[in-house]
Amino acid sequence: MDTQTLLARFGTALRTARRNRGLTQANLAALAGLPRLKIIQIEQGDASVSVGAYAAVAAALGFEFALSPARRPTLEEMPGLLDDGRP
Repeated sequence: MDTQTLLARFGTALRTARRNRGLTQANLAALAGLPRLKIIQIEQGDASVSVGAYAAVAAALGFEFALSPARRPTLEEMPGLLDDGRP
């Protein structure tokens, strides 16, 4: 399993949790002590964001990190895995 897929899944899960709690990105940024841009990057699964920022967002949403076995990418995730960034 590649790291980009794992981060994309984590970002999607955090976005879903934020929305389920009725929070805007700005609300979550304030709770986590981060700029809104960082929330956007985290929800996109940006690998350049520190693990500390991911942890701050998870904690602000009432979650903690837990390890689970990796699963294969879904059909919805496949286009992102196959995109090499070229036009």
